[in-house]
Amino acid sequence: MPKPKRNIDAVARETMTPPSVLPDQHQIAQLKQGEGKNLYHVELPDKQTVLAELNQKFRSTIWLKRGCYVVVDTAALADRENKLGGEIVNVVGDEKAWRKMAYWPTSFVSKRLNYGDDSEDEGPQMPPSDDDEDEA
Repeated sequence: MPKPKRNIDAVARETMTPPSVLPDQHQIAQLKQGEGKNLYHVELPDKQTVLAELNQKFRSTIWLKRGCYVVVDTAALADRENKLGGEIVNVVGDEKAWRKMAYWPTSFVSKRLNYGDDSEDEGPQMPPSDDDEDEA
């Protein structure tokens, strides 16, 4: 039986709005690779890669892809004797809103390419063509 729609909507709302304060044991990490069985390799801000388990409320509700950002609780699985380094407790839905928060790590810089004069009012721009370089 599928999950009720109200549960799916609640999870989606939670991922879109960043919390005002992030607890000490929580860290924002970038998802590097899916391992299978709800396990993922994530890269912490200090460039350390750990294996993290997806929280039960996100399973079969949100699919994660490589490069997305997640919140990992590094102290959640400390009492278990295994190779898991943490648990994924939240997913960054609206990355632009999350980046504005004070706790966003500076090591995760935006990988946006700037081609020439960049203005948000103009929308996306095309990269310079090879013909423009030949004329100059």
